[in-house]
Amino acid sequence: MRNQPLCTPVERSFGFPGAAKQRHIWPALTAGLLVAWMTVPGIIAVRGRVFAADAGGTVASGAKLYVRLVTPVSTKTSHLNQAVTASVVREVDTDHGVLIPLGAEVTGKIQKLIPTSEPSDHARLLIQFNQLIIPRRPSLSLAAHLTDVENARETVLPDGTIQGILAKDAAVGRVDGWLDHLGSAGAEMEKVSGKVGKSDTSIDYPTGTDMVLTLDRDLAVGAFFSPLPKSISAASVRAVQQLLATAPQRTQSKTKKPGDPLNLVFVGSASQILTAFRDAGWGEAKKLGTSSAVSTVRAVASDEGYDQAPVSQLYLFGRAEDLAFEKMLNTFMKRHHLRVWRTNVTTADGREIWMGASTHDIGLDIHPGVISHAVDPNLDAERAKVGADLQAGGLVAAEGLVARPNPVTEGKTATGGTWETDGQLLVIELKRSAVM
Repeated sequence: MRNQPLCTPVERSFGFPGAAKQRHIWPALTAGLLVAWMTVPGIIAVRGRVFAADAGGTVASGAKLYVRLVTPVSTKTSHLNQAVTASVVREVDTDHGVLIPLGAEVTGKIQKLIPTSEPSDHARLLIQFNQLIIPRRPSLSLAAHLTDVENARETVLPDGTIQGILAKDAAVGRVDGWLDHLGSAGAEMEKVSGKVGKSDTSIDYPTGTDMVLTLDRDLAVGAFFSPLPKSISAASVRAVQQLLATAPQRTQSKTKKPGDPLNLVFVGSASQILTAFRDAGWGEAKKLGTSSAVSTVRAVASDEGYDQAPVSQLYLFGRAEDLAFEKMLNTFMKRHHLRVWRTNVTTADGREIWMGASTHDIGLDIHPGVISHAVDPNLDAERAKVGADLQAGGLVAAEGLVARPNPVTEGKTATGGTWETDGQLLVIELKRSAVM
């Protein structure tokens, strides 16, 4: 078969009758599928796939593998040639089916480890993954290099080496440059940052750190696997279409400025949503208060992660979010986060339906009158991230993309950041057994 780019696991779509032809846009994550259309009269068009169970298959050079560290690594405690394992957290599939399933692992070793010794020195760490292990299959030789550590303050060099930050570039060292913009909050941050002391510039990634590998040559896997999860139930699809016929397309700020676009739908109870995100490694954002504010200031001042930091409130259906979740690593400046609102629509069998808006903070946006996180404009990549993480957490019954009438595909956030999307929402149907 021919080699081609690969796509992420969420590649089923549901469309409104008469809707314009959908644009299945998954930048850097997706490619063509062998599509067979099956129509439920008057309701949906379901895109399925044809599988060749015994045919061979190849993952093309340049494809991305999304993995999560099983072995913690650190320039302070790890050692040269230490074995490292990471688990695959997104299925890799082609037009014929899944080639690398969830549950697969990549293994390798630390080939370079340079701790920080002087303030002017960068810590460096190189992990060379060289083997892919798929359960009940012979192990495969892997040629790949690291291209990203999600939400890391460090930089990944072209050869895959992770380069640590310098002391002068840590938040403690750079915070004075913009404290004046923060008013009383800046004064409080200055007090806290003075207590924090010297920033730790070592590279230190715990179990659960998300990484992206890029294949350096074709990988012949030789077999296909069944995709996960199953298609969204017809009952959920009908209820979601009913909701989207009249639901707003975007959230609002407190002053009614247009906010983040809605790009997620959850089918399940509040306890099922909370459990699903917990098991996927996300933290529930705390409500804004003295304790959470001080913890947030401390995280910013010391350039650390704090995955329970309060999020600014956005409004839908006349109220602020009911739930909020986020995922960080080792810096407050970068985080995946989303807000969720319960709707007044339920499925025919009584399941609650929730709407969500997810974005990826990638740094600070400071301009006159506004200090906020800068947002990655590619909302579809963040939508895929949420779906993939929850699927890897094991509590998703089904996922699928749904189109809405006359979608908005580009715009600005409430604080002025730009965004773009194909306008679809990812419907995530949670398992009924997901309880607190």
